[in-house]
Amino acid sequence: MAEDSVSATLTVAAPAATVFAVLADPTAHAAIDGTGWVREAADRAPLTEVGQVFRMGMYHPGHPDRHYRVANQVRVVDPPRAIGWLTGQEKEDGRLEFGGWSWRYDLAPLGRDRTEVTLTYDWSAVAPSVREYLRFPPFGPDHLVRSLRHLAALAVPEAGERTPAGPDDAG
Repeated sequence: MAEDSVSATLTVAAPAATVFAVLADPTAHAAIDGTGWVREAADRAPLTEVGQVFRMGMYHPGHPDRHYRVANQVRVVDPPRAIGWLTGQEKEDGRLEFGGWSWRYDLAPLGRDRTEVTLTYDWSAVAPSVREYLRFPPFGPDHLVRSLRHLAALAVPEAGERTPAGPDDAG
């Protein structure tokens, strides 16, 4: 593990386009989250472009407000290969302020119906004083593994269901 990031990888039994579609849907993020901190999407539009902002309702017992909101800004969107964002907050005047941590999912197709997904949490741009105050990372590596397992459960259709093949699903 690098000093300023942590990653986990899992093979998902679904095409990369299907996995990417789940990740690009902010309404799925609460179900993906391995900590239970993400509660609901305030912005429901699919993530489609760099610079797009989407907000999430959060809960953390150690946060001064317990219930709070984050603003995420998409930094990479490369369907069906990668998606990632910076997490911060929106000030009362509408300004976005980021703390220096980001989330990124990299997807590598392994044939037609399997995808290797790597989730990386990076805090390399966090100021030293903030790192000490918030104690980075704020969760253990098991969080990333749980998140990937949740993602896999959302991406794999239930038995008997069929997902239509898209143009990026060809082997």
